[in-house]
Amino acid sequence: MFFDTHTHLGSHKFDSDLPDIISRARAAGVSRMMVPATDLVNARKCLAIAEKEPDVRVAVGIHPCDVDTVSGEAWIDELRELARHPKVAAIGEIGLDYFHAPPEGFDLPGWKAHQAHCLKLQLDLAVELGLNVVLHNRESWDDLVAQVTPYNGKLRGVFHCYTGSLEQAKPLLDAGHLISFTGIVTFKNPGPAGEAVRTVPDGLYMLETDAPYLAPVPHRGQRCEPAYVSDTARAVAKMRGQTPEQVAQVTGQTACTFFRGFA
Repeated sequence: MFFDTHTHLGSHKFDSDLPDIISRARAAGVSRMMVPATDLVNARKCLAIAEKEPDVRVAVGIHPCDVDTVSGEAWIDELRELARHPKVAAIGEIGLDYFHAPPEGFDLPGWKAHQAHCLKLQLDLAVELGLNVVLHNRESWDDLVAQVTPYNGKLRGVFHCYTGSLEQAKPLLDAGHLISFTGIVTFKNPGPAGEAVRTVPDGLYMLETDAPYLAPVPHRGQRCEPAYVSDTARAVAKMRGQTPEQVAQVTGQTACTFFRGFA
């Protein structure tokens, strides 16, 4: 009944007990899981997982912190082939990240330019293939919005792990994009996202874990896993004055519409 729209099952942190993690998710009522990739190698690993699990789909893409693994433009052809896999439901996780320092071989302007170049190629690929995108932002909001805006009407994006205000998101929501909330909204001080999750209209947001990161209360500080999206859903329901079943139904339908291949 719950849909974890962003769970990194391909993370090395899950290598030792992935079957148990998936079993616990199903036992918690998680009926669908979307797995974003971080680079080409990770995309193939995520697809191998999805091929064995009927309730798992994948987003393929190069995370902004991992664009140092590609250069030029030939890599986009490999990503295009991966994106044609029947288990692929979106392009992602893509975006901009100015929080982490540039890797060796890049100065800050060059690193930002390379991230922007890789993002544009992947947005173009998403339009070409008719796929929506999973977007990452960290201390790069204005630049990310500026780069995505020209694609309004050509694709839809979900701004995952949303931590801003509803007012900040409104122009994006009006353009057809979505926001997605993690366990951060269950924290004692969730910041502007606390008000956003209370007031965003049904149909314009989704829920995720971002596992293995950002475990919600009562698991905060532990390794996160997809089963915990049920805890976030119950907390969101309480904040919105709805039942967990209502939140699960609305967010699940929103996600099924957004991601290709889910019903």
